Amino acid sequence: MRKHSSDSTEEMSTTRSVSAPRHGGVTWRAVALSMVIVAVTAPAIFYGEVVFAARNWNIFWSSGVPAPWPLTVLFLLTALTSIPAFRRLRLTRPELLTVYSVVLVVTPLFGIHVLFYVLSKGPSFYQMAQIEPMWGSAFVNLIPTWWGPSSPSAVEGYFWGGTAVPWSEWYLPLVAWGSFMLALFLANVCLLVLVQQQWIRQERLTFPLAQIPLESVGEARNGSQAARLPVSKAFWVGMIIATAIGFVSQLSQRLPSVPPLPLEYTVMSGPPVGPLSAVGNVQIWLYPWLISLAYIIPAELSFSVWFFWLLRIGLCALAISFGAEPGSAEDWWRWSFPAPTNQATGALVALSIWALWTARRHLARALRIAFSLRSSGEDRGEPLSYRGALLGLAVCSSWLVAFLVLSGCRLSFGVAYVALLVGLYLAYARLQAEAALDPFFWWFNDIAAMGVGMRNLLPQETLALYTMNWAGAPLPSRIFSACSLNALGAFKIADASGTNLRRLTYVLLAAFAVALALGMFVLLTAMYDQGFLLTSAAKGDYFVSWALLNDGWAMWHDVTGDEGRHLGAVLYIVAGGVVTVFLGIMRLRFVWWPFHPIGYLFSNSLSQAMGTFPFLLAWILKVLVTRYGGLRLYRKTIPLAVGLIVGDLLNSSVWNIIGLATRGAM
Repeated sequence: MRKHSSDSTEEMSTTRSVSAPRHGGVTWRAVALSMVIVAVTAPAIFYGEVVFAARNWNIFWSSGVPAPWPLTVLFLLTALTSIPAFRRLRLTRPELLTVYSVVLVVTPLFGIHVLFYVLSKGPSFYQMAQIEPMWGSAFVNLIPTWWGPSSPSAVEGYFWGGTAVPWSEWYLPLVAWGSFMLALFLANVCLLVLVQQQWIRQERLTFPLAQIPLESVGEARNGSQAARLPVSKAFWVGMIIATAIGFVSQLSQRLPSVPPLPLEYTVMSGPPVGPLSAVGNVQIWLYPWLISLAYIIPAELSFSVWFFWLLRIGLCALAISFGAEPGSAEDWWRWSFPAPTNQATGALVALSIWALWTARRHLARALRIAFSLRSSGEDRGEPLSYRGALLGLAVCSSWLVAFLVLSGCRLSFGVAYVALLVGLYLAYARLQAEAALDPFFWWFNDIAAMGVGMRNLLPQETLALYTMNWAGAPLPSRIFSACSLNALGAFKIADASGTNLRRLTYVLLAAFAVALALGMFVLLTAMYDQGFLLTSAAKGDYFVSWALLNDGWAMWHDVTGDEGRHLGAVLYIVAGGVVTVFLGIMRLRFVWWPFHPIGYLFSNSLSQAMGTFPFLLAWILKVLVTRYGGLRLYRKTIPLAVGLIVGDLLNSSVWNIIGLATRGAM
């Protein structure tokens, strides 16, 4: 859903032509350094996010938009290799970007939203069965024995710690869930292989997150590929400003003697009754990374986010005036008009279909090459051969369906679930390629409740939906989908830096498998030592903690209730898809069309504070810069925006490390 525009940022990218040669970057020392960093930081990330997480700070290390830790690693390595004493060992720019890509793709596994969520599900069910025998009598017999250990000693040790890992009971569950996660990752990477050239080279999407590392490391002026820190003064000004503001703001929250420097302001509290209650609390967020990211993306996208947010408020006010319960548009978690979350869900589904439709000619070419009897070499510049990508997608998708069938689900359920999951992952990738931010949509079990009706599902299928919420939860940059999304970003970075794309893909796949095994070992040894209930994650206000401790009651309601499908709610999902397609068609046909379909999606899924002021401010700044200075001035301001983002992320990593060192005390 993209048109050529004068302010788009692809002019700034260093993307090479299709015929450009692919050089190095994927060297043995780059790969070895990547794996050393992954091995060292795996326990740090797990303990930092799960065990000792400080509750008054964003504790996410390697997930989110953008992810702090990979960029921190890139910046520190670039600074280290810029020191004259390390000149002989200096890494090249493609090598550093290879290290960054590996860390970016695999380290989300170690955080609170992926392996911790996956492996805690089984024990949490058995723990609840011990607490509530009635619940246990209804569900325990439905849980496949290979999903997790079921003995009281293994479950109690997981939750209370102080014991050795019962590896004999965990081997089969680790193989089962490890194979599922590996197949899901491979399936999505194979699908992205089929579309990445269309997005990167044909449509020339902006990839705002990829611009950050590309701008953060340069090459020596002597013509070599030796890496160096940016020389732009604007970059350093932005980085210093953001680091100082973020550090003082966080320090003031921990030390009362430091003058406060809040970055969130409540301008107005909405009235509790009447149509105006749709306005809610008017907040202003001044986070440098968010404003800068909104500045980097196309202006019509920034404009659309805040414009459609105002429209969302108006629709909620209209609903209240016609008798709906008063409430803010931000908190409108209902399936009734205007049902913003339903609209966002429908927009995501439509975006996935649109991405395949617009790439149909490229996909037809890929199929022709894949099924040709002779290898023409036309796909030699791709991350994988088209034949290999299609085969991998088919095999991995088949195993995902088989996994669900072996878990007691019907074949039709397995096919529908995998198709929806892989399709939405494609939509997430398209979002990251154009806009980077996270949408918030309905959980998969809610989608099933609306479209099918929970009473029409088998109890085993309801159990599977809740057990696999880690795969289909909102905020895709923080859940398992972050790994494949970041792989797409790695493809863009490799294309722009001249890295051997196929070698990089092989390294990413191997590193993922190694990190998966490493993460499982770290998690289980930590849990049986510390105990789930004694970690900060179990006590914190995270949706993972809530889901692990309360999903059982939600399942009980769904299985014992008599809730049918909600066709009205489904209509709002369809409406969201129709609006998205309409906006996309209008944007392709008319250059003057100001509304971006992804802006419509975000406006129905972001919070008011994130969606309104930062995007409004960024849009105003970008319009003024391009009007009075043109694209030349705009390009000169990009290093400043990237510096602000880097400074904010470095500050996040500093406080994450401090939180780990103080065991969550700060």
